[in-house]
Amino acid sequence: MIPPQVQVNDRVEVTQTVERREGAWETTVCGTVVKVEEQPTGSWFANGADGKLWLGRLELRKDDGELTSLILDRRSRIKIL
Repeated sequence: MIPPQVQVNDRVEVTQTVERREGAWETTVCGTVVKVEEQPTGSWFANGADGKLWLGRLELRKDDGELTSLILDRRSRIKIL
């Protein structure tokens, strides 16, 4: 799920959408990439490789210094700034 061009130290804008009954909810986060990886969920019911579902994870350092971790899905949009 993570585009191969996203690298550590890139400044990015990530927009994620959550579909709800009341309508879509969208949020955008900007920051510098600290870590890019895929990790298993640990979920026993995911039925993926090795019995686990692998998810793209992106750790960002926001402009105010806060670290945030994002789990990417097919609706996540990443723009390199």
